[in-house]
This record gives sequence, C-alpha cells and structure tokens, in this order.
Amino acid sequence: MTTSVGPQATKIINDIKNTSYSSTYTYPLVIKTGKGCMLQDIDGNNFLDFTSNIGSCPLGYSHPEIMEVLKEYSSNGSHKIAGQDFYCEEHAQIAQKLLSVSRRSSKLFLINSGAEAVENAIKIAYKKMGSLPGISCINAFHGRTLGALSFTFSKEIQKANFPELPVKRIKFCTSDTDAEIDSLEDLLKQYKVAFIISEVIQGEGGLNIAGKKFLRNLKKKARQYNVPLIIDEVQSGMGRTGRWWAYQHYGIEPDIMTVAKGLQVGAVVYDKLFDPDEPGVLSSTWGAGSRIDMAVGCKIIETIESQGLLRNAQKQGENLLKGLGELVGSGDVIDVRGIGLMIGIELNQKSTRDRIVRILFKNGLLVLPAGKSSIRIMPPIIITGDEIDNGLSILHDAFGRRIK
Repeated sequence: MTTSVGPQATKIINDIKNTSYSSTYTYPLVIKTGKGCMLQDIDGNNFLDFTSNIGSCPLGYSHPEIMEVLKEYSSNGSHKIAGQDFYCEEHAQIAQKLLSVSRRSSKLFLINSGAEAVENAIKIAYKKMGSLPGISCINAFHGRTLGALSFTFSKEIQKANFPELPVKRIKFCTSDTDAEIDSLEDLLKQYKVAFIISEVIQGEGGLNIAGKKFLRNLKKKARQYNVPLIIDEVQSGMGRTGRWWAYQHYGIEPDIMTVAKGLQVGAVVYDKLFDPDEPGVLSSTWGAGSRIDMAVGCKIIETIESQGLLRNAQKQGENLLKGLGELVGSGDVIDVRGIGLMIGIELNQKSTRDRIVRILFKNGLLVLPAGKSSIRIMPPIIITGDEIDNGLSILHDAFGRRIK
C-alpha cells in the first residue's frame, strides 16, 4: 500500500503553515479518525500507528470502553471547570486509581501536561530542599516550559537563547561498565542540590535505556545524600514497558514521579514527606479541570488492568524487538533496543533515518524520529500479533529498499 497526500490534507496543511508557527510536524498527516491501532487521514488514507501519538493513546482509537465514557459525558454542561478551585468526583476517582497502581503512601497533584507535571515536581523538591541546583542527565527531555527546559538537554534548538535554572549534568549511562557511572557522587560531594531528575528510557533523546547499575546508583546516592529522586515517566509510564512504570524493572522507588500522556492529564505523584505544608503552593486554573480527560484517564487504568494489557505490552514488545533485531548489521541499522512497547532503532546517520521515516509514511506506517539518528516505535498497547507482523513487514521492506 502506498499513500499520498490528498487535496484536503494539502489545503489544511497550507492553512496551518500560513497562520501558525511551524512546529515539530514529522510528515503531512492530517488526522481525521481512527479505530484500534489504525489512523485515518482526512482524505481517507489509512495508517498503522506505531506512535500512539507519542504514547498519549495507549488504547489506540475508538476503544469501546473509552467511547462509552465519551458518550456518557457528551451531555455534561460543565465538562471543564477550574479544577484546583472547585471539587469534582472525577478528580477523586482518578487520584484513587492512579495511586492504586503507584505508591499507596503517596499523594498527587493533577495538572495539564507532562511539562507542567515536571514543573510542579521540581517545585515540590525546591519547597522541601530550598533554591539549589538540580541534577539532570545529558540527552534528557523533560519538557519545553522554562523550568522543565532547564533540565532538558537533548537538542540545541530546544534550548538556544532561553534562560535556565541552576543545573548540574551527568551522563545517562546505558552500560554498567561506563567509566562515568559514579559521576553523580562526585557532584553530590561538591554541591548541595535540590533534586536529581532522570528518565528511565530517554524517549526524545534517542530511546536510550538506563543501565541497571546507573539507575540503582541514582536511588542509592539520593538516599545517602538525602536528596529527592524524581523519575520522569511521562512517556514511559502507564504500562508501556509491560509494567505500570519503567522504573519497576529496576527494583527502585522514586521520591517523586511525573505522569502524563497515556493518563490524559498530567500528574505528580510524591511521597507524603514532600507534601507542601500550606495551601496555594501549587495550583492551576485548568489543572484537574477537564472532567472528560480525568474520566477517560481513570477508564484507561481500569481497562489496562481488566484486559491484561501489561502482559500484552510485554509479549508483543518481545515479538517486535525480536523481529526488528533481524535488521541489525544489515546496511543502515546499528542497534535496536527497547523495553516492552517502547523501542528504538539506531541508524547510521540522520539523513538515512529521515528518509526511512518518509518511506514508512508512504507505505502506511507511522513512526517518529528521536535523538540524532534514531526511530522511535511506540504502538498502542492493545496491538495484536497480526498487527506486529504487518508493521514488521513494512519495516523490513523499507530497509530492504535502496535509500535514494
């Protein structure tokens, strides 16, 4: 199957280019609707989605459980409220569900997005520790709002000319034998810091996976030096790796965790020891304000539990990783790595990666770039074995072609 950009998509794209900032659009896709793991554009072209809208649609599209929630709320005349100033039942429900699959001794704060979750996570740490530098990793991505951006370090274009909060950086070590694996302690000996923040899998930074020793060392040293550890699960959480949270593969617990994307709302989950001791420290007009999004997020957690989707993510991820592994060493593919349904393909150069992404799009498969020369693969966690095989076939065909 070969797709082409239709007339309706062309018109809409041109209208947006003429009226709006040209942001991070990867290809000329104008989404109309979707079902399961398939998306349809406005001209009727169908695409197998291996992106989940960057992890934001873990149950794919038109899932019957979610459609029932949307139907129920279609007549609610106050579906969006100032959620940190007024109470609603949906807030209580999603809070209880989220804490039931994370730290039961914790509390949470609901907000709009992943970047805002990070903003409030670092505010919680600052409130406890004082206005000190934070420690983050090279190639990290924690968001584009200015506080979160200070601790982002994946692409120069994201940071150039913007001010930043005080920050110290360490290497994100993917190997237990990395010579810099103990560099965190060197910093902690020299400086007082407010927190350590890290991803488990660097999504935007190139699908880099933390080494076991590295992540466990972050927790060990954070405890030793009495510094809170923030783990950013915005992209890797909500069952994507075959467990609720990617850090669970490492046998650690963060002090503070950020969640968003697949939850539909942003959230900071934190140990009660870090609860701000006075009202008004954290707030937002629209934080916890979309009752529809909270109801959908709650239903997503329930559906992942009831339909065994953690196991599906693990199983289908293993199948996908195995099939992609056959590409390594044959031409342009240097490495394939991943946990569950969060997988990266490392290519020999950026230009090759970008051309492969375009070829896949033309052949009806949606993937995303990451890092300098990686392809990011994150299908909905409802994906079936047949859909995995279909995607692998398209991928193998693309890499078998001569790149022009």
